[in-house]
Amino acid sequence: MDPPPLTTSPNPTTTTLPRLAILQPSKTHPFQTPSKRIHTAADLPHFLSSLAYRDIGLFLLQLNRALCPRKQQQQQQQATPSTSSTTTTTTTNPLRLPPRDPPARQFTLDAPRSDPPSVVRLRDLLSKLEGFIEEVPPEKGPRRFGNPAFRRWHALLEERVEGLLREYLPPEVLQTWGEEGVLQEVKAYFVGGFGSKERMDYGTGHELSFLAFLGGLWKLGVFGDGGGGEGEVERSLVLGVFEPYLKVIRRLILTYTLEPAGSHGVWGLDDHSFLPYIFGSAQLTRPISDSEPMPLEGSVPGAPKPADILKPAIVDRLRTENMYFSAIGFINDVKTGPFWEHSPVLFDISGVRDGWGKINKGMIKMFNAEVLSKFPVVQHFPFGSLFSWEPDPEAAPVSGGLGTQSPATGVSGPGTAAPWAQATKMPGSAPGPGIPYTKVPWTNTPRGGGAPGTGLPGAGTVPVPRGGVPDTGPPPPTAFPRGKPGTASNQFAVTKAPWAKD
Repeated sequence: MDPPPLTTSPNPTTTTLPRLAILQPSKTHPFQTPSKRIHTAADLPHFLSSLAYRDIGLFLLQLNRALCPRKQQQQQQQATPSTSSTTTTTTTNPLRLPPRDPPARQFTLDAPRSDPPSVVRLRDLLSKLEGFIEEVPPEKGPRRFGNPAFRRWHALLEERVEGLLREYLPPEVLQTWGEEGVLQEVKAYFVGGFGSKERMDYGTGHELSFLAFLGGLWKLGVFGDGGGGEGEVERSLVLGVFEPYLKVIRRLILTYTLEPAGSHGVWGLDDHSFLPYIFGSAQLTRPISDSEPMPLEGSVPGAPKPADILKPAIVDRLRTENMYFSAIGFINDVKTGPFWEHSPVLFDISGVRDGWGKINKGMIKMFNAEVLSKFPVVQHFPFGSLFSWEPDPEAAPVSGGLGTQSPATGVSGPGTAAPWAQATKMPGSAPGPGIPYTKVPWTNTPRGGGAPGTGLPGAGTVPVPRGGVPDTGPPPPTAFPRGKPGTASNQFAVTKAPWAKD
């Protein structure tokens, strides 16, 4: 199949990043029933040079950049002093300070928005799904993971999905493209976004499926009813659809005790989700103008510090505003004990000192390496016409025979950065195979004032508790069972995260 024609944004001079293609309306579009194409790890190189991989990356970057704070337009006031007051003004006001820049425009979860009807309809659809939980209460009895009632909830979703999509997708879009073809394709990604009824689990692969559902609707022009400035529709999608989707997922996890799908346990970023950390860190990066690229370091003035995720009171206050803190809040809801113990990677990230822009850049790299480039995660992703298995003609070849490690890193042989990384200035994937990992702050960062790498406080300084801050629990053990960072010692093979300094 020929690659879909790319369309430009209405005002292409206002952004440095391309946007995901919106297909030209055609009732003869060759819709396909999405099917499994990644059967073994040997299929990963093909995926990493496919049109689907390119389009997923473009859409993710498009949403990510839309959440970055924006600089406000400086209002210039022209002063016209009279000739009679010139001498007096110069004498009494010798300092002519420029006016202060207005506060940056930030995009928070609780800020008022004017969402387009298409977004409102999708949010209503998610509310309808959440109501299914009342129809299928969990079975009684102690279970650590997987209440069998989830299988009935999921069966109810599969039974009603076509009727729901007919009800909540814009009728004009279904009429333009043909109802049968649209439902044939998008329902696979929609159902796939709500976990596995066989394994009774949920993870980043299911989250990726829901992202593809939104991306497929974007391609079909579903969100063409949105107006406003640059990135307005994308912000509505993330804050008005994706965050409500996460709330439904979190209720499903709590109600049916869903098992983490393919989780690295405490050695992964999060048991269930990844994207809220990307979008949430983007909300706090250094402000940009519409013509600037995504910042790679820095934070918006007044932003919380990365280490504030370790303070439950601050997390509770910010979880209604920011997606990163909302995800941390859910971890606090379901896990007990010291944060460094159950979420060591997020704990390590809390020590980053170069701002939320650096964290966002690292999250993008890690998502590429640990979600899109990992066979256990993407093996269930289905391919059709909207996310095509066909090769991207502009992608560099990816070498095969890399097993389950990240093929895009080129560690075990020649490789290539993501095609959309080259096209959009997106950071490449994280170096090295295995689980993403940073050097822990108490061995890599002089948090107590000592020399880097010693973990010892310097002379004349007040040492910070080895847990990071006083309310993170007891100090971690001196012999942590993860081995030396970047090696395969002990029981875990780990790599430095992208934000870790060499």
